[in-house]
Amino acid sequence: MTESTTPIRPRRASLAPSARAIRLTVLIALAALVVAALAPGAWVAGPAAGAVLVVLVLADGVLAGGMVALRVVAPPHGEVGEPLPIRIEAQLVRGYAWTQPMVALATDPRLCPGGRLDVALAQADDGRWAGTGLPVPARRGTGQIARGWLRWRGPLGLAHRQHVANLDLAVRVRPNIAPARGKALQIYLREAGFGQVARRIRGDGSEFEALAEYQPGMDRRRIEWKASGRHARLLAREYEIERNNQIVLAFDCGQAMCEPIGGIARIDRAVTAALTTGWVALKAEDRVALFGFAARPLVMSPFVTAPHQFHRLQDAAAALDYTTQDANFTLAMATLATRLQRRSLIVMFADFSDPTGAELMIEMVGQLVRRHRVLFVVMRDEDLDRLAEAAITGPGDVARAVVAQALIRQRALVLTRLRQAGVDVVEAPWQTIGPRLLETYLAIKREGSIG
Repeated sequence: MTESTTPIRPRRASLAPSARAIRLTVLIALAALVVAALAPGAWVAGPAAGAVLVVLVLADGVLAGGMVALRVVAPPHGEVGEPLPIRIEAQLVRGYAWTQPMVALATDPRLCPGGRLDVALAQADDGRWAGTGLPVPARRGTGQIARGWLRWRGPLGLAHRQHVANLDLAVRVRPNIAPARGKALQIYLREAGFGQVARRIRGDGSEFEALAEYQPGMDRRRIEWKASGRHARLLAREYEIERNNQIVLAFDCGQAMCEPIGGIARIDRAVTAALTTGWVALKAEDRVALFGFAARPLVMSPFVTAPHQFHRLQDAAAALDYTTQDANFTLAMATLATRLQRRSLIVMFADFSDPTGAELMIEMVGQLVRRHRVLFVVMRDEDLDRLAEAAITGPGDVARAVVAQALIRQRALVLTRLRQAGVDVVEAPWQTIGPRLLETYLAIKREGSIG
């Protein structure tokens, strides 16, 4: 854990009037004006009341006491879209129920929207005050927690004390791999596609392994009739499923992929789905690499060959930057093609917003299909669907619906042309893109058409 702790000794804290004291000051000033207008000789009552209020504010601040220690504990690593627990502990000279301490942290916007985290502290059994903030990081990268403000009030609520601490904490926000750790994936691997690969490692694939007795459910085309006639029982050919395939997870990091979907950038949604599939591929003894590009190639990791090296993929994915440039598919695909010396499965996560860019993308991806198996993954644009299906109440709604429907038809046309070029296409909402990608990968692997 990363933490920052002030020295364990009483600390001076600034004193400031509360909102209640400010409201009372305004009321006293208005009352003084009324008194001066109605009874000029009693004008001294106003300043006297103000002086009494000042004394009460100072007394309230003194009664609030000082601070002994402030401790902020943050994890060194977090994940996009997952709550980041930041624990705050404070020890005050006088800790009573009316103290009501609050902490405000100045953070990097990637850790907390708006760059500010407010946490209310509650008193524990040992007399300390503690609370936990749960911001949800929205972007990858290293985020700083720069400063913290601890504020608590006096018994009259007229003054509060405030201590400012320089924290200088760093939290590295990594891609989200929660689906790869979840029990749902483990059950899925055991009972669904990956379980079939594991149990039928010698039953599917494309490389001949041996002859075995025919079992109900086997493909009848695999029956070896001559051998069956010699042995007087049905025998079928078994094939060894391919291992050690090369899987390349390619990411378009251009402007279109950096737009948010469901509150998180598309590229981060894609990274989560890709790393989940990458984890399964490593378990299936395939080799996995990561490639990222925008206007130029950004990241090309070496091939990872074992599950215990999975952190290398995660670190490479964390290095994918957010850009405002359009992706250069021509340069990216040419670079990728020159670095792959054998047939591979290229899983490409991309999006497109203009016809010209889509034409270049189709052309370059079509060239990759000549040597490699290409799987194109795109998330369905829910905003377009919502605009196209929205109720029409005015001319503006008509214009938005027409534009949305035109863009939907354009996306469908691009995906159709990709399929016609021999590219496998996975299109799904961001909530289900991970399972759909995993199912498609397992189906391709069972076909034995990667290597």
